[in-house]
Amino acid sequence: MSATCLARLARCSGPQVGRNSLLQMIPLPFLQYSHLQLTLFKRQIYSPSGSRPSNTRFDPDSSGRPTTWDSFGIWDNRIDEPILLPPSIRYGKPIPKVSLSKVGCASLIGQRKENEDRYKVSQLTDNILYFAVFDGHGGPEAADFCEKYMEKFIKDLVAEEPDLEVVLTKAFLEIDKALARHLHFSPSVPGVNAGTTSTVALLRDGIELVVGSVGDSRAMLCRKGKALKLTDDHTPERKDEKERIKRSGGFITWNSLGQSNVNGRLAMTRSIGDFDLKKTGVIAEPETRRVTLHHVHDAFLALTTDGVNFIMNSQEICNVINQCHDPKEAAQRISDQALQYGSEDNSTIIVVPFGAWGKHKSSDTSFSFSRSVVSSGRWA
Repeated sequence: MSATCLARLARCSGPQVGRNSLLQMIPLPFLQYSHLQLTLFKRQIYSPSGSRPSNTRFDPDSSGRPTTWDSFGIWDNRIDEPILLPPSIRYGKPIPKVSLSKVGCASLIGQRKENEDRYKVSQLTDNILYFAVFDGHGGPEAADFCEKYMEKFIKDLVAEEPDLEVVLTKAFLEIDKALARHLHFSPSVPGVNAGTTSTVALLRDGIELVVGSVGDSRAMLCRKGKALKLTDDHTPERKDEKERIKRSGGFITWNSLGQSNVNGRLAMTRSIGDFDLKKTGVIAEPETRRVTLHHVHDAFLALTTDGVNFIMNSQEICNVINQCHDPKEAAQRISDQALQYGSEDNSTIIVVPFGAWGKHKSSDTSFSFSRSVVSSGRWA
């Protein structure tokens, strides 16, 4: 009976259906005994004549307190967030729609002469969302190129390749080659030795999260209030990265702050661009990671550039965001605090809310100015 019921839902409701319409269309026995294990019948349901608070997820009753999805199967009565019906059927559990209008983004120039950070948020396909940050160096040309074309490379590959990790790997390598051609045939373009980090996250069906990264920009997932790092910085401190540089004929130097650099120039061992260092082991191949979201526990995804990472570790970022009312406020607060804490670089962040947004409130606001640099930033 469950398959028949879900098929009828799919035909009648389209790709998205709200909580109330779901209740009206699913028979009570199905709610009680299906593998979705929805226990909606245990909660009070608003009558048509009853007053309904605002339908805004982050502040439905103007109380200043965000609503949360306590768990799927016991939903908060005050919200009517749509669920994605086809993925919910496919995965056997309700999956909420992640709305791009709720995503928070901020990018501040800091103490630099220009902002070489770039970011992009978009609907890549009907069921895939695209989030990316690029931190340019040696000029903004490489970051500009990636901001403009990375999405297209990925979109073309998705049409032929179902594995998103393979898609990201191919896209990074192809855009690196395309940037080389662009700079070669555009002699008037400055920044021949320009490069950029690239951290890209793809969210398919609201549940499959795949991240690819080169450089020291980061992706982090807040799960049960704790920071779960999805990327590892590509710096010469990593033994495997340092060995590749040395095998390729490159060398590592250290500046007065103890930061290591490839050939005395680049603080990372992977990047898009930096073509003068490609023969010395600097590569554009990303490391990728796939995560299945659990919206009961996962509050948000954060993508950050090193203007944020260098001064705040992942758990501090997680704690600050968990104090915020909505993702837009969170993004602005993180970029502002990075500068207040002493970051001199451009600071950029994207905050993508998931089902447990607001569930894991944090009261930890402390920050030690006397702590060792090694305990924070790119080493955290």
